[in-house]
Amino acid sequence: MGSVQITDHNTKVENKDDYTLIKVPREERNMGWISITNITFGIATAIFYFQMGSVMALQFGAINAIISSIYAIIVAGILGTFIAYLSARAGMNVNFLSRGGGFGYIGASLTSFIYATNFIMYCAFEGLILVSAVHTFFPVIPEWAIIIFFGTIVIPLNWFGIKQLDKLQKWSLPIFGIFLITAIIVSIYTPSVYTGHFWSYMPEGVEVGGKALLMCIGMHHGIMGLTALLASDYSRFLKPKDIKIGSVAIGFIPQIFCFGVMGGLGIWFGVSLNESNPGVYIVMLLGIGGALFTMLTQLRINVTNIYSGSLSLASFFENVFNFTPGRRFWVVVTGVTAMVLMLGGIVNHLSAAMTFQGVFLLSWAAILVSDAMIVKKLLKIGPRYYEGRQEYLYKWNPVGVVSLLVASGLGTVAALGFFGEYLQSTAAINAALLSAVLTVLLAILTKGKYYSKGEPEDIENEDFIA
Repeated sequence: MGSVQITDHNTKVENKDDYTLIKVPREERNMGWISITNITFGIATAIFYFQMGSVMALQFGAINAIISSIYAIIVAGILGTFIAYLSARAGMNVNFLSRGGGFGYIGASLTSFIYATNFIMYCAFEGLILVSAVHTFFPVIPEWAIIIFFGTIVIPLNWFGIKQLDKLQKWSLPIFGIFLITAIIVSIYTPSVYTGHFWSYMPEGVEVGGKALLMCIGMHHGIMGLTALLASDYSRFLKPKDIKIGSVAIGFIPQIFCFGVMGGLGIWFGVSLNESNPGVYIVMLLGIGGALFTMLTQLRINVTNIYSGSLSLASFFENVFNFTPGRRFWVVVTGVTAMVLMLGGIVNHLSAAMTFQGVFLLSWAAILVSDAMIVKKLLKIGPRYYEGRQEYLYKWNPVGVVSLLVASGLGTVAALGFFGEYLQSTAAINAALLSAVLTVLLAILTKGKYYSKGEPEDIENEDFIA
């Protein structure tokens, strides 16, 4: 990628470690799959998954929540594995993959911007769980002060990029494990509000399957696309020899933990304690330890939210406005914006935000996978490598842009209930399937014309991924 001119000094320094605006050179892809998987565990250990499990169990029944969790592991794991593989082979995250993967360099900016807003919103959601836990134990401290304090902490924790994230997640994971095991042991000896087995809990008037199960699946769709796409921000640093085992590990292990372990414990805690807010029941179980546990988990997840959000904002503004102040600038912007959303009560709009995010992100992931596996590999339409440099790309590629706009547009309308109850609950997965079909059809119709202006001279055999 030597032809890319980056004149800002800060950007040069940061690209050496994090390659914010260029693909990771092959010689710099030197992180083992265990390290990368450990970093992605930052999002897998978020208490948000406790909350999802608790809410689903208390509203729709424990068994429906369990079935939906298994579904989420399988679908998100498959998508995550494919995306991790593509990212590792190309040395690019999904923002860059989208440029040569059916969107064009301006078209990909649409995905980058919405992707960034997702991370900012989730940073706010996760931060508010932390605020709830601390405020529960220290009610004398005003919530706004807690928001500013913990919202500010995650900014310096992101200052030195992926190497710093790796170290943070490594030393904090054992501490997280100790807290988690302690919470499980304490909950076993805490009298349960529900007298039966937790998996048999069913609210009055709710049955196994049917509408209740679809509602649980619909809630999972709101986060599945994000967990699958997130892997690309880190798997681009994967050692070439680790790509096969690393892609599967990065794709599935975090999904198993976040939807299976954390979600499953959320179901148990929620039913046993009859409380859906983990910021409350973790403090009920562990006292001051619960507040400390919540602080640790939310800092682990929010440093990854800030990191991925900053990469997406950097890509968007470089792509559209040629504005390249450096990744650290966007770390500050992402962190401050998340604090503003927390202070503005973003949690009151959680359901609406997750509805759109689920439709959009699953559709985007489906486009990237179908473009790589069907269009590029099977049909051999367009280049079989990924290129992110503007000089070799068209501004817009209708293959990805039209597929995403049509599928996510119809999916959002369906998710809002205009097409009936069934399509409302399955809007995200149906939008993903529609986007995959449209991607293939549009690639055939356009004959791959808008993928590339010409093959760069510096493309090597190793760059061909399909």
